[in-house]
Amino acid sequence: MIPDFPAAALPDTFAMHEGELIALQVRATRALGLPGPHFHDSLPDGTSAPALIVIPAGTFEYGAAAGENAPAQERPRRTALIERSFAMGIYPVTTEEFEAYARATGWQRRTELLWLSGRKPVVNVRQSDARDYCAWLSRQTGQRYRLPTEQEWEYAYRAGAASAYPQGDRIIPAEALYNTRQGFDAARPRRPRLLSRCFVRCGAMEVGKLRPNRWGLHDMPGNVWEYTASPWTRDHASLPERPLPGKPQAVVTKGGSWFDGPEDCRGAARRRRLENELDINLGFRVARDV
Repeated sequence: MIPDFPAAALPDTFAMHEGELIALQVRATRALGLPGPHFHDSLPDGTSAPALIVIPAGTFEYGAAAGENAPAQERPRRTALIERSFAMGIYPVTTEEFEAYARATGWQRRTELLWLSGRKPVVNVRQSDARDYCAWLSRQTGQRYRLPTEQEWEYAYRAGAASAYPQGDRIIPAEALYNTRQGFDAARPRRPRLLSRCFVRCGAMEVGKLRPNRWGLHDMPGNVWEYTASPWTRDHASLPERPLPGKPQAVVTKGGSWFDGPEDCRGAARRRRLENELDINLGFRVARDV
């Protein structure tokens, strides 16, 4: 593959203001021959695959900033090159989108687990289910769908923002769905959370109801944690954690959720989950090669 830019010429998105970031996205869209940054593929039955938006190539820094109140697993902050533009799902995959896959393939959910409906994000699916969904989309559309890597996810989330959140170092409920009763103090031990609360109700909301970031992505902070394709590392200087023989792989999830506090909605925040884990605050969004 030939990158969009030579590595030395990749634009530093942290050095760009909002207008420049949007212009970068528009230039990448034109270079791909697309009519606009927003697009979607069609499925054989005439319905649409998940809505996508172009994410332009560039450089950025991932992980927590030096002055950010963050745990060691989010450090050190490092520079990453996103050498090729790609597309990202504008929203987390919804229940109705995943149900189209289930009908077509015979996938069945566990009936004892909570299931949402309509435009709410799909939950209680494994990372392997998310990968299978992407493989199905690829077969249906002739395009390569996949899960984003941790770096791609954080790059798309930040959209040029070096701050903790896309809009700055503070976040408000108009910008993300999170647990407002949880305080933001990442240095203090977290209180145990009773699982019984999880079985009472799921607080996930319909996607796309809150403000998007500068590249037009919704629900990156909050709503549900999102699986990435990246295996877990204990920090950004360590090798990926290898599973024991016969044990599931630990993977990186990003974004925070309706159940967690605002600190988990930061761009640098990350959580260790297992590839076969099921939870009512855990979903995913797709990436697509362009």
